[in-house]
Amino acid sequence: MSKLKSREEIEEIYKWDLSSLYENDELWEKSYVNVQSAIKNIQEYKGNLFDSSNVFKQAIELELELSRNVSRLFTYAKMKQDENTQIADYQAMTARAESLSFEVEEATAFMTTELLANEYSVIEEYMNEDPELKLYEKYFKDLFKKKVHILSESEEKLLAQMGEVGSVAQNAFGMLNNADLKFPIVEDSNGEKIQLSHGNFVPTLESSDRLLRKNAFEAYYKVYEDHKNVYAAMLSGNVKKDIFYSKARRFDTARQAALFENDIPESVYDHLIEAVHKKLPAMHKYMDIRKRALKVEELHMYDIYTPIVENTKIEVSYEDAKDLALKALKPLGDRYIDVVEKSFSDKWIDVYENKGKRSGAYSWGSYDSKPYMLLNYHNTLDNAFTLVHEMGHSLHSYLTRKNQPYVYGNYSIFVAEVASTTNEALLNHYLIKNEENPKKKLFILNHYLEQFRGTIYRQTMFAEFERDIHTMVENGEALTEELLSNHYIELNKKYYGNEMISDESIRLEWARIPHFYYNFYVYQYATGFSAAIALSQRIIEEGEAAVADYLEFLKAGSSQSPIDILKKAGADMLSSEPVENALNLFSDLVDEFERLLFQ
Repeated sequence: MSKLKSREEIEEIYKWDLSSLYENDELWEKSYVNVQSAIKNIQEYKGNLFDSSNVFKQAIELELELSRNVSRLFTYAKMKQDENTQIADYQAMTARAESLSFEVEEATAFMTTELLANEYSVIEEYMNEDPELKLYEKYFKDLFKKKVHILSESEEKLLAQMGEVGSVAQNAFGMLNNADLKFPIVEDSNGEKIQLSHGNFVPTLESSDRLLRKNAFEAYYKVYEDHKNVYAAMLSGNVKKDIFYSKARRFDTARQAALFENDIPESVYDHLIEAVHKKLPAMHKYMDIRKRALKVEELHMYDIYTPIVENTKIEVSYEDAKDLALKALKPLGDRYIDVVEKSFSDKWIDVYENKGKRSGAYSWGSYDSKPYMLLNYHNTLDNAFTLVHEMGHSLHSYLTRKNQPYVYGNYSIFVAEVASTTNEALLNHYLIKNEENPKKKLFILNHYLEQFRGTIYRQTMFAEFERDIHTMVENGEALTEELLSNHYIELNKKYYGNEMISDESIRLEWARIPHFYYNFYVYQYATGFSAAIALSQRIIEEGEAAVADYLEFLKAGSSQSPIDILKKAGADMLSSEPVENALNLFSDLVDEFERLLFQ
C-alpha cells in the first residue's frame, strides 16, 4: 500500500493557486476588518432607505458589496481548511468567516422589510431618476414577487423562532440514522463475516456473491423494520412542518411553496412524472436484460447493483483524463476548449489526495476568483468522469461571472447540475463511439444506463412518493408506517416492472432516504439530468447553432428565470419533451446494450 503524501510532497503543478481570492492570510485579515467596519456603515441606512434615489442606490450597492466580500472571505478560509483539515488556524478562520456572514445577514435584514413596506412604483420612480438602478430591475421584481408571502415583522419573528422546532424531525432522522442505528454482521457463501454499515451496504450489494447480497439486503432492512414506527413519525412530522410553513406564507400547497423559491411551475414536476411513466417499458426491458445476464430464475432488489458486465478495469491517469476531456468536450467549440485548457495551465485544480485533505470533489470559488476544482484523483475512469463533471460546473461559473454583474453572478439550483451532466453525457458519447474493445464498450454502456436508472427513474420515483405523501396529509390522511410502506412498494413495482421481485424488505426503503427531508428537492436531479441529455444531443446533432445557444445558457447566471434560460438553450422544461427525448436515448442504449451483450 502506497503511503499517503503530505501536502508539501505534492508537486506544485497539481495544486490550485488561491491567490485570486487572497495572496496570503494577512490580506484576508485586512479584508475581514474592512467587512466588520462596513457592517456598521450599513446600519446608517436603517429607516432612511427611501430618503432619495441616491441614498437608495448607495444602500443596495453596499449590501451587495458586503455579501460579495464575506463570500470571498469564507471561500478562502474553507478552501484552505480543505487542503488540510487538521490545521487549526484555518478551522478558526472558517468559523470566524461563517460567524461574520451571520452578522452581515442580521445587519442587512432591515433592507428587505423596508423595501417591501413600500410600493413597487417608488422603485420604478427611482430607476427612472437613476438609470444605473435599472441593473437591479430583475432583483427588485423577484423580491416583490415574494411580497404576498412575507408576513408582518412580529409574524416573521415567530416563524424565525420556529426554525429550530421545524428542524427537529430532520435532525432526529440524522441522529437515528447516522449515530444510533447498529447494523449486524452478515455471512457470505464461504462463511466469511462482514460487518454491515451505511458505507458498505451498496458496495456489498455490488458483490458477485448472491447469498451475501441477499443476507446483507435482508439484514439491513431488518434494522429499519425494528424502528419503522419511529421513522414514520419523523417523516410525518417533517411533512407537517412543510405544510405548516406553506400555509403560514399563504401558499395553496407545500409543493407550490417549495417550487416558488426557484420560480418553477408545478407543471414541470408533474410533466417529469408523466413522461417517465410513458417510458417505463424501457426500464422494464433493462430489468429483463439484467435478469437474463445474471442467469437467475427470479430477479430481486438485491440484484440491482451487482455489475451485469464483468468488472473491466479501465485505468486513466490524470494526464490521460485531461486529454480525454479535451477530446470529449470538443463539440462545445474552440472558445469552450480554450477555457478548459486555461483551467489546466492556470492552476484551477487541486488534483491529488494528501494527508488531511477533504474527501470527495467539488467546484467552488467566489465571484471574484477562479472557479476552482477540488479532486482526490485516482487513476480510474470514474475519476475521469469526476474531472469532466466538475469542469462543467467551473465553466458554468466562469462564463456566468464573466458576463453577469455580481447581483446575477450565480445560478439557480434548478440548473446547477445541467452543465456538469452535459459534460458527462458528451464524455459517454465519445467513449461509446470510439471504444473498440467489446468488453470495455459494454462496461461503459452499462455505466451510462445505470446513470439513467439512478438519476431519472429512481429520483422520479422518489419525487412521486414525496408529492403523494404531502397530498395525503393535505387531504387529512395520517402517515402511518403501513400507509407509507404500502404506497412505496406499489411505486417500486410500477417502476421496476414484472421481471423484478419487489421484496418485502424494499417496502421500508423510504425510511432510509434523507432526501425526503429536503422539501421537494430531489425532483431536480431528474429534471437536470434530462435537460443535460437533451442539450448534449442537440449539440452533437446540430453543431454550431446549438453550441451558441448553450454558451448563452452558461453565460446567463440568474439574469432570467431558470425555465426561460433552459428554453433558449433548447430544453423547454414546461413540456415533457426533454424528459421523453432523454428516455428515448435510454431506450436506444438499452437496445444496443442487449445486442452487444447477447450477440
